[in-house]
Amino acid sequence: MKGALAAGVGSQILKVPAAAAQAVPIQVGFLTVKTGPLASGGIQMEQGLTAFFKERNHMLGGRKVEVHTADTAGNPAQTRTKTQELVERIKVNCLIGPLAAFEALAIDDYIRSSQTPILTVAGAEDMTQRKANPWLVRPSSTSAQPSHPVGDYAAKDLKMKRVACIADDFAFGHENVAGFQRVFEDAGGKVVQKLWPPLNAPDYATYISQLKPDLDGVYTGHAGSNGFKFIKQLREYGNTAQILGGFTPVDESLLQQMGDDALGAITGNWYSAQLDNPINKRFVAAIQKDYKVDPGVYAAETYLCGEVLEQALKDVGGKIEDKNAFMKALKSVKLKESLRGPMHFDEYGNVVGNNYIRKVERKGGKLVNAVVKTYPDVSQFWTYKPEEFLKQPVYSRDYPPAKNLEQ
Repeated sequence: MKGALAAGVGSQILKVPAAAAQAVPIQVGFLTVKTGPLASGGIQMEQGLTAFFKERNHMLGGRKVEVHTADTAGNPAQTRTKTQELVERIKVNCLIGPLAAFEALAIDDYIRSSQTPILTVAGAEDMTQRKANPWLVRPSSTSAQPSHPVGDYAAKDLKMKRVACIADDFAFGHENVAGFQRVFEDAGGKVVQKLWPPLNAPDYATYISQLKPDLDGVYTGHAGSNGFKFIKQLREYGNTAQILGGFTPVDESLLQQMGDDALGAITGNWYSAQLDNPINKRFVAAIQKDYKVDPGVYAAETYLCGEVLEQALKDVGGKIEDKNAFMKALKSVKLKESLRGPMHFDEYGNVVGNNYIRKVERKGGKLVNAVVKTYPDVSQFWTYKPEEFLKQPVYSRDYPPAKNLEQ
């Protein structure tokens, strides 16, 4: 343990009464981001997982659980190093995380070779598509899964015709925008601009000045706190375009700081703190009590990972050491009730469940992501046939091709 701590892996030993801890504790490795532009999301991830285990008194499947937290710093090389430390030094039974798509891609081959079960929140598309990792399940969504419904809603319900897209220039941003573009254009709309600021851009003035004046909306696929910065600056420069977005730019954890700039923003997500179900109400109350903030998607996704882990452990009688049986149980989890509503996994290990169109409104004196439409049973393939979907290239900066860009 001293070696792990010296290497930067924080170990949170969760105490329970001795009588309940006769079995060897389950070791869970948790990969998150505590430094850099993605840190706001990573800190929320830790809050969500902490709330889950606190609620269960740190017991799952009749066994004590010990969580070992590693800061990846949003760096692929460091993510790989921390993963190896958790697996080889701590001997974790499973992993939760990491946050970013590029982090998940950096450890993909190691997860396969070490045969370590992982519940990821990173949206890296191909890890549950053309190159599905047999040791991985994703209870949250791919990068594009929630942006498919936004494309549909923008074209059919909002009757939009011309939209510009802007997102961080890394895998998540590329995939998130691609999902919106594909569905929006299939429904008759046109993406007339695509702008790609770097993940650590100090400001967005250069990009905002490029936006065309005759747009029906601006779609943002920013992650971490970058969505907050972009929307604030967009309004400061007097641009009043309708804001559309994926599941990260208008997150509840930052919403109160955004003020009126965020009012009316329409986003797609598998989660909202406004979801009216008993599990979510309990979760929201716990986060508000302990952290004085509404939980956003980053906190929700780790809590959801906990729910899936709990069910799989019940199904194998707590015997997580049988990797093959445990992995089969993970992929077979089907919850009628969860934080996000009903959910199950497809044959590739990716979630199928409700996705929600949300609109920022003021309610009870604060800003909330009010649910205005529910798309049930949304898969990573949207309404496309999986076999046809998988014949195409993975979503990227250049796919689907941008045929309607204007100079």
